[in-house]
Amino acid sequence: MSTASVVPTTSVTAAPVTPAGPAARRQVPVGWLAVLAAPIAMGANAPVLIMGDLARSLGVAQTTATWLVTSFAWAMTVGTPLFAALLRQRGARPVLLTGSALVAAGTLLVTLAPWLPLALVGRAGQALGGAGLVAVAMNLAGSARRMGVITAGFGMLGASGPLLGSLLAGAVSGRLALALSAVALFAVPAVWRRAEGTSTAPGAAFDPRGASLVVALVSALVLLPTVPLAAAGAAVVVAALLAVHVRRRPEGFVPAALLRSRTFLTSALFACTVSTSYFALLFSLPRLIARRTDWSTGAVGTGQLLALLAGAALSWLLAAASGRLGHRRVLALLAALGALAPLTAALADRAPLLLLAATVAVFVSTSGNAVLSVRVAKAAPAGQSPTAIGLFVLCYQLGGALGPALAATLVLS
Repeated sequence: MSTASVVPTTSVTAAPVTPAGPAARRQVPVGWLAVLAAPIAMGANAPVLIMGDLARSLGVAQTTATWLVTSFAWAMTVGTPLFAALLRQRGARPVLLTGSALVAAGTLLVTLAPWLPLALVGRAGQALGGAGLVAVAMNLAGSARRMGVITAGFGMLGASGPLLGSLLAGAVSGRLALALSAVALFAVPAVWRRAEGTSTAPGAAFDPRGASLVVALVSALVLLPTVPLAAAGAAVVVAALLAVHVRRRPEGFVPAALLRSRTFLTSALFACTVSTSYFALLFSLPRLIARRTDWSTGAVGTGQLLALLAGAALSWLLAAASGRLGHRRVLALLAALGALAPLTAALADRAPLLLLAATVAVFVSTSGNAVLSVRVAKAAPAGQSPTAIGLFVLCYQLGGALGPALAATLVLS
């Protein structure tokens, strides 16, 4: 969704949920958590190289077909905090059940839908369910090292998505490529057996008005690249209504304490910025390389895969060493590299340099997400770690929606 995923890469908290009872001693193996979360990124990125095939199968223009990506990213964005709230109130098992059902139903719909609107519903269902599965994996990680494994796995499978989607489209069908998210369902039984008793706030009241306003705000922001004036006006109005609501209900869906936290605000803004840059590059680079070089589609897909895998692997090394390097040094490094990646993509006319920009972009996005998620979790008020992480990931996933839209506007059109 990335990430290297449109949901490229997501983040995990160091100690967000404290299991109770005998289940507390049965930690979920990190491999199963990675399998639960990472395929969502693979399915999100699968359309990158096959937008033309998907557009033809649905009878629409290629720029219109990019809504398959935007709808997925939008649903991941709004689904993450919603499932974080459900996780906080009810525990992991209801989230696993709901998320699995949505992924399965959405996958069936997207593979059979004859029209784009129906396919968009299927993609949104996949993403909503995937957001629930990712939320469970995030909150059961339990340590920075395990978080790094999940984040790197998310990035690596997200990196494989474009090439695997291209191979499946060539061998079978582009619709099958859109079903890759369903691989996550294989991990559900193993996680289910160890995920009981994980609610952090049983009986906590849900805030439907706050949740609705957040969904409306995200929807307006996602539409900014498409209808900028109308979307900006709607975003301003909804943001004002949300601010009033937060003042009236400071412990609601968007806790006032988080909005007063400099750590949360700066971390969320940075995550959204680097995520937008990464996803814009992810969807732009194949077209840029084709325009500026004589590389074939297969060579572009293979090169992009290797570039993204390298960036995801390097991000795990930085996440593991971030404690020794210090937060300021890590953030300064990521900010410098984050500015360098899009600049290189804009100016370079050789494929290796363009692929290097992809490596740097996924490295910055994945590393920043991993490091900052831990920082946000530690800074959150007691009992609000799942909420803080959910809203932080919302900001990251928002970049997953804005990036492809920007790519469609600036490069694909």
